Amino acid sequence: MPNTFASTDPGDLFVIRNVGNLIPKCGSGGHSSADESEAAAIEFAILNLKVSDIVVCGHSDCGAMHALVHGRSRVQAPNLRAWLRHGEQALNKLTDTAAGLSRVNQLSRFNVLQQLEHLRSYPVVQERLAANQLKLHAWWFQLSTANVYAYEEAEEKFVLIDEVQAERILARMS
Repeated sequence: MPNTFASTDPGDLFVIRNVGNLIPKCGSGGHSSADESEAAAIEFAILNLKVSDIVVCGHSDCGAMHALVHGRSRVQAPNLRAWLRHGEQALNKLTDTAAGLSRVNQLSRFNVLQQLEHLRSYPVVQERLAANQLKLHAWWFQLSTANVYAYEEAEEKFVLIDEVQAERILARMS
């Protein structure tokens, strides 16, 4: 529940949830390269709700990331198998070098960053980013500890959102 760990009231956040937190890349002519649901939600959030910050948030022990790590071809459900293709670019970045993270959790973090790249492929997102009217954020939720981490580009890593980090994030968002 994003409202719970973001300390917001119902209606304060516009939330898109799907298997694997995946966002299909935008195809030619500004149309989604897959199901239009996510693309429509992105456009609605930006154009109608005037959303100024988008957070892509993954989580530890994600079932979709487990499926990718163990091979998408093994997934029995045909629609799920097809959907998971939107996470394969992140899978290609998976290494064994992340200290303290399982392969699934490492992939989950890579996936959050990859989905931000997919978001950047949408013309409406590009326009708002160029006009400095939109900011993109990558967060990752550790289920076992209830800790939330934010990706810090300057440090090239996910950083625990403690009180100090939360103040930095809020300052950038305002």
